Amino acid sequence: MKFAAPFFILALSSLSPASMAADQGTAAVSALGQINGVALACKQPAIVSRARNAVQTTAPKTRAYGEAFEDATNAAYLAQGKGAACPDAATLSRQLKEAETQLESAFKPVQ
Repeated sequence: MKFAAPFFILALSSLSPASMAADQGTAAVSALGQINGVALACKQPAIVSRARNAVQTTAPKTRAYGEAFEDATNAAYLAQGKGAACPDAATLSRQLKEAETQLESAFKPVQ
């Protein structure tokens, strides 16, 4: 029973604001990757460029975020290729704007 308290404290410390921010950041980058994959498959180059630019200019340049973006892009592209209907440009643009807002929130500068 004496060992339970240290493990409980360790578990709580792993839920630090930094780790929660990293999870929020990964989710935001993945959301942009998903939109990017759909836009690639549906031949929407303006959306593709904007999604990629948002990640490049806002997210930290780390391997983890790059892989999250690429993995989400590839999964969405392959899923779209299995016969899913392409959303119109306005729908993709709206989804992209929401994902950009989420990304900016996840990586807002510390003041």
